Amino acid sequence: MQLGGMALRDGVLLQSDGYWAAAVREESGDVKVVSGAKARIPGREAFRQVPVLRGVVRLGEAMAVLPAVRRGTGRPVLPQEDPRMLAATAASAVATVALRASRRGSPLLRELAVAGVGLAPVLIALRDSRLSRYHGAEHKSVSAYETGGDAAAADKEHARCGSNLIAPMVVTSLATNLVLRAAGKERKPIATFVAGLVSIGTAMELFSWMSRHQDHPLARTLGRPGIEMQRLFTTSEPSADQLDVADMALRELLRLEGEAPAA
Repeated sequence: MQLGGMALRDGVLLQSDGYWAAAVREESGDVKVVSGAKARIPGREAFRQVPVLRGVVRLGEAMAVLPAVRRGTGRPVLPQEDPRMLAATAASAVATVALRASRRGSPLLRELAVAGVGLAPVLIALRDSRLSRYHGAEHKSVSAYETGGDAAAADKEHARCGSNLIAPMVVTSLATNLVLRAAGKERKPIATFVAGLVSIGTAMELFSWMSRHQDHPLARTLGRPGIEMQRLFTTSEPSADQLDVADMALRELLRLEGEAPAA
């Protein structure tokens, strides 16, 4: 079974194909565990046979879990609710709009600048934060499940982290935005929306291929920026208490899947 997940402000969210489980450390010191079945997009089985479209479906189902996590925990636990993340996201959005509106330089250089400026504020906000430590705990718990090893000894970087989607997204976004500009459609909402879906779906296809072929030179090249971002910015070594929280989320997810957790 392949697991994914994300760090929460005070905990960890883990997902399988069919279920999700979150564990959050409350102010009292207790850990609240919530879980449930994932919502299904109508026609998902047919959609998941179609390249590009299946990546959008998979990402959509993963993101659809977040409102249920928020309701279950009853408090602002999503990373997007952290004031620093909100400020960083706002700064990123303003800079992106300004760069896209500019006519200076070549379209290629502008798109590369958009990619860099869009990432920088969020990476700075995450560096050495509590969120980054829970991100490390999430990775270590998933690695321990996959290898049968000890979570504390596992690497805090993981090859299937969303950070490793960054390079594929930069490549596909660059390609689709250049096509839009060449066709004179960059200000057409429908064309921009469709191009965005194609970009995301294609990036997800690349990401899945990278996960299956981790030793391939191209996969290592595309994955290196994400691994370095994890190492330098988005993950930190978690405390024992934070690893315990991640372990509780993992045990709850395995319970829902009918698997016995490792002793």
